[in-house]
Amino acid sequence: MSTSSDMQSLMNRYGIVGRDAALREALATAVLVAPTDLSVLIQGESGVGKEVIPRIIHDHSKRRGKTYIAINCGAIPEGTIDSELFGHEKGAFTSAIGEHEGFFGAADGGTLFLDEVGELPLSTQARLLRVLETGEYLRVGSSTPRQTNVRIVAATNVDIPAAIKQGRFREDLYYRLSTINIQIPPLRKRQGDAVLLFKKFALDTASRYNIPEPIRLTPEAEAVVNSYKWPGNIRQLRNITEQLSILSESRNITPEMLAKLSVTPNSDEDTGIATIGGSSSGNQHDYEQEIKILAHAVFELRSEVQELKEKLQGNNWHNVPDGTTLPVPVSSAKKVQHTQPEELDISTAEEIVDDDTLNIGDMEKRNILLALQRNHYKRKLAADELGISERTLYRKIKAYGIDE
Repeated sequence: MSTSSDMQSLMNRYGIVGRDAALREALATAVLVAPTDLSVLIQGESGVGKEVIPRIIHDHSKRRGKTYIAINCGAIPEGTIDSELFGHEKGAFTSAIGEHEGFFGAADGGTLFLDEVGELPLSTQARLLRVLETGEYLRVGSSTPRQTNVRIVAATNVDIPAAIKQGRFREDLYYRLSTINIQIPPLRKRQGDAVLLFKKFALDTASRYNIPEPIRLTPEAEAVVNSYKWPGNIRQLRNITEQLSILSESRNITPEMLAKLSVTPNSDEDTGIATIGGSSSGNQHDYEQEIKILAHAVFELRSEVQELKEKLQGNNWHNVPDGTTLPVPVSSAKKVQHTQPEELDISTAEEIVDDDTLNIGDMEKRNILLALQRNHYKRKLAADELGISERTLYRKIKAYGIDE
C-alpha cells in the first residue's frame, strides 16, 4: 500500500490489530492482487485469521458489488459436497426432489472463498480444476456444461506439498490455486501482537456483554502472554480473553490466573490436550508426540487392566488370559487427551504401540466416542475438540461404524 496511514486505515476497517511486518505484507499483497482475477491461495495455521484476506480481496476488486460466498469445505460431508458446490438436477439422487443451483452458480460474477480446500476429496478436486481452467462445470446428474465467472480464493492449514506426496491433493490443482500465495504468520511469530489482541478482545467482550470494566493484564501477565506459543493462535487467544472477561471477579489478570487456563511462560506448543489425528504444530503433523501420547496411554490402560484382573481373581475369577478383552474405565480413555508423557523415548513408545495387546484403532474409536458424548453428538464441536476437521470426523465415524 502507498502509505502507512493507508495500511492503518485498512486494518481499522477490518478490525485487524498488529504491528508484525509479515502480517502487513500479507495485507498489502491482498490489496495489490485484488483488482486482478488471479486465483489466490492463503496458507497458515488454524486460527490465524485467514478468513479476512478473501474479504479484503473481494471488497477491493471489480467484483465488490457482486456476490461473495465463503464455504468451509471441511464441514460439508463428502457425499454431498459436489452437489453443494456445483448443484444437481432433479432426480440426480434419492433426495434430489428439485434442482439445486450450487455455490458456483450462485456466486457467478462474484467471489467464492473455499476455506479448508485441502480437505476436498480427489474427485471434487478434479471438478474444481476444470472450473479454474475453463470456467465450465457439470451439475450432479447432468451432462450439459454450465459456465460460471467466479473468482476463486482458497485457504488451507494443510501442508499441501506433503499432501501431494501422499496422494491426497492434486499437484496441478495446487499450481492453479496458488497463482498468488499469501502466507499468514502464526501468532507466536508476531512479537508483541498477542498483548495488543488481548486488549482488543477484552474491550470487545466488555462492550458486547455490557461489562462495566474490561479486564487488563498486569505487567507480569503481559510477559506471559508474549512468551506463550499460542498453538491455537488468535482463536485461542480470543476464547481465553472472553473466558477471563466473564468469569474473573478481578479485572487485573495475573500470571496465576492465566496458568489455570494452561497459559504459562515459555511453554511449548502443546496445549496439554492431545488428540489422535491432531497436530500441535499446525502444518507439520507431530507423529513423535502422537506416539508418546499413545505409549503413555498404553501404560495407563495396562495398569488399570492389571488392577481389574487382580480384583477379578480376588473374587475367584482365576486364570484370566492376557488376550481377554476387559472393560476399560472411562478415566483411562480421558487420560489419552490430558497426559504429557515426556519421560518416554520414541523407541520405547514405538515398541509399546506395536504390542498386540492394544489396538490403536480401538483407542481412536474410543476417543471419538468420548468426544461425541461430551459434545452431545454434535459433530462440529466434537471435531474441534479432537483437532480434526468435521469431514475427517465424519469419515472416521463411518469407518468405525459408530452409531450416533
